[in-house]
Amino acid sequence: MQETWKFHIKKLGPEASKKEWKSAICQSLKEEQKELGIFLSYFFRPDGAVVEEVELAGNIHFETPTSGNFKVKFRLIFYNACLNIHEKEKDKLTLSFTVDPEKNQITLISPYVPERGMDDI
Repeated sequence: MQETWKFHIKKLGPEASKKEWKSAICQSLKEEQKELGIFLSYFFRPDGAVVEEVELAGNIHFETPTSGNFKVKFRLIFYNACLNIHEKEKDKLTLSFTVDPEKNQITLISPYVPERGMDDI
């Protein structure tokens, strides 16, 4: 399983520097924090958890002029019929991204997690 999610970013011209792109990406992540939590929750849904309080953890690294990766940290909230458990430690996950300057869009790409196959009986 590998998920993608698209967000709008601030319009930048073709001559924009990496610093301007980093700033635009940071701003978009802050503005779309709730949506980003929904995106990351896909990975923890089987465990009964949702993701909240997503924030950038470290620097944004560009591999090409329009793609790269960064780490995010977040809090996992587990819901149970009997318990409401709030984890004290924040988890981290590395996300890849591609930027489409013409559409003012950033596409976040999650790590690849193989789906579980059928169990032998």
